[in-house]
Amino acid sequence: MQSTKAALAKAQMKGSTKKNMVARLDVWFNFNEIKWKAPTYSGESEIPYIPSEAKIDQLIASLGKKTATFCQILKDTGARCGEIATSKWTDIDFGQRKIRIKAEKGSNSRVLPLSAKAIEMLCNLPRNKERIFANSDDMRSLFYFQRKKSAKRLADPDLMLIHFHTFRHWKATTEQHRTKDPWHVKMILGHKSIKSTETYIHLEKMMYDGETNDQFTVKVANTLEEAIKLMEVGFDYHAEVEGNKLFRKRK
Repeated sequence: MQSTKAALAKAQMKGSTKKNMVARLDVWFNFNEIKWKAPTYSGESEIPYIPSEAKIDQLIASLGKKTATFCQILKDTGARCGEIATSKWTDIDFGQRKIRIKAEKGSNSRVLPLSAKAIEMLCNLPRNKERIFANSDDMRSLFYFQRKKSAKRLADPDLMLIHFHTFRHWKATTEQHRTKDPWHVKMILGHKSIKSTETYIHLEKMMYDGETNDQFTVKVANTLEEAIKLMEVGFDYHAEVEGNKLFRKRK
């Protein structure tokens, strides 16, 4: 017992990693009816890396076809990688450009919009299996391999800081900044409690340092086709003035 505790104490690992290891050791010792007094470690509160959208798009563009599609959907939805990895072709509504997400980790299931880019990427994938992608572990391994090659080829080590969960952090933070509506962010992420969403409220404040971001680009749509095109590039319907439908997007 003492040697195990000493090894943990000397190990060059984060407190959160040691905490997880102690939890696993505790299960193993209890199973084997071995008594020990588990050491206590606390996890550090770390600020996640939030890349720019340009950086995310650069990485996606450098990946293989299937991996890039997987990451584009993560970017569009903010879903967990396990939620997207289990997606079936029947979960995609190509007409409405939406994806049905079956929740994991006690979250809420939800239906979320996909970008025109994601739909196009999906259409270019073969449909020879019920599920669209491989399991999350295989997708993660493939992503790490391709990301490393991309970072080296593009001479951009910051790409190595992007993980699957980074897309979720990015989506939540940018949606909070765009809408200032934590309940909207809660719905997108599938959180059961608003307390789980509060992390992104604080993160958005730290990232943007109180920036109000109240300046908009305004466009007018006179036809349904024009309105659809504006919404595809991020514009939201705002109002109708003298018969003209106004759409706006924050600069």
